[in-house]
Amino acid sequence: MRIAGLFAFSVFFLIISCRKESYISSPDASVAVSADTLKFDTLFVTAGSTYRTLKIINNNNQKLKITSLELAGGNASAFKINVDGVIGTRFSNLDIAANDSLYVFVQVNVNPGAGNLPFIIRDSIQFSYNGRTRKVQLEAWGQNAHFLRDAVISSNETWLNDRPYVILGSLRINSNQTLTITKGCRIYMHADAPILVNGTLQVNGLKDTADRVYFQGDRMDDPYRDYPAGWPGIFFLTNAKDNVLNYAVIRNAYQGIGLADPSPNANPKLTLNETVIDNVYDAGIIALNSSLRARNCLISNCGKNLLLAQGGDYQFTHCTVVTYASRFIEHKNPVLFLSNYANGVSSGLTTLFRNCIFWGENGLVNDEVVVEKNGNTVFNVNFDYNLWKVQANPANVSMNQLINNQAPQFDSINTNRNYFDFRLKTGSPAINKGVNTGIVTDLDGRPRAVGIPDLGCFEKQ
Repeated sequence: MRIAGLFAFSVFFLIISCRKESYISSPDASVAVSADTLKFDTLFVTAGSTYRTLKIINNNNQKLKITSLELAGGNASAFKINVDGVIGTRFSNLDIAANDSLYVFVQVNVNPGAGNLPFIIRDSIQFSYNGRTRKVQLEAWGQNAHFLRDAVISSNETWLNDRPYVILGSLRINSNQTLTITKGCRIYMHADAPILVNGTLQVNGLKDTADRVYFQGDRMDDPYRDYPAGWPGIFFLTNAKDNVLNYAVIRNAYQGIGLADPSPNANPKLTLNETVIDNVYDAGIIALNSSLRARNCLISNCGKNLLLAQGGDYQFTHCTVVTYASRFIEHKNPVLFLSNYANGVSSGLTTLFRNCIFWGENGLVNDEVVVEKNGNTVFNVNFDYNLWKVQANPANVSMNQLINNQAPQFDSINTNRNYFDFRLKTGSPAINKGVNTGIVTDLDGRPRAVGIPDLGCFEKQ
């Protein structure tokens, strides 16, 4: 009797086990996908491929059999799929355990023979189970480009906006040579690719968004396109001269702009007009005993926005220099650090900051402007009609018509969404608090008030 009972229990256990291991067969089985559409951001046609991941989720208490999973475009598709380490276009009889998922990795390669304009690539993944078929759309944007590796500008050269420029290795402008970049150009820098200027860089962007000239990293896919330190930056070396950037946008670099040594002629080494430097890991601008003129510029959300040391000659007019701590940048340094000293050397320092805003929030900084003097070299530092955040006014400087510790009331700040609009709200203390400098437009190319303009790079309209 005991043996018979054990035999009956064993049979019962096997039946239950088989039931648990059986496949669900209903066409109404609960099956989810992680996305209805997989989107691939801009890919450059010779820069390799990129991946996205699709999950097919079995929300049932029984196994599910995917009878087929395939690319609708078959072997002609620009996409490929990878399941369990196998790359192909079609798979059959794939099991998904109860309350488990199947991971499908999708790869895309764009066609290097495409034309100059952006183009879209589409396909779909189809999978079938229990007599039912479902689709997930695939969508990628491709773009042909000018690819330059370890490029050297050894004679005067002009870049047109027919295609983007992708820089691998580095871009070097030799002494006494000029690279002119026309409106609307897009310059995408690889992680190992600085721009080294020992000659002249002329950037001729215009006010409209499409006509500005953009410098940024070449990773356009999430989350890399928002990461700082994606490329080294632009560096103006000893012999660089007569550099002018008009309506340029520099983003996501390790250092935005670096300047070394005085100009070899009577002109500033660098002039920045209506330029944006944003989301830079270290310094937005770092200069050592050099010369710069900046007008209507926004230097925002950098580890150190402005670091001007070892002396030099600098003028900033109608600039907004601001940082908010975010998921990418920890705000622990002042937005402006100014000194006549660095690396054991003191040099004369002459500066004028007029109609500017210096502000920071959500960080560890009390004084957003720090000025240090060392030695007896010329020290002529002037702040004229500015709004700043400081607890203790810096010593050894000339100050006139300053607004202390009043929040500028920017239009919209959302650090969680990484969204920053540094235009001024109605009621901002920076409105109508400047002095006339003869600058008649702002960073947007919109007119400034006659007589008493606003502080910062944007004029309230």
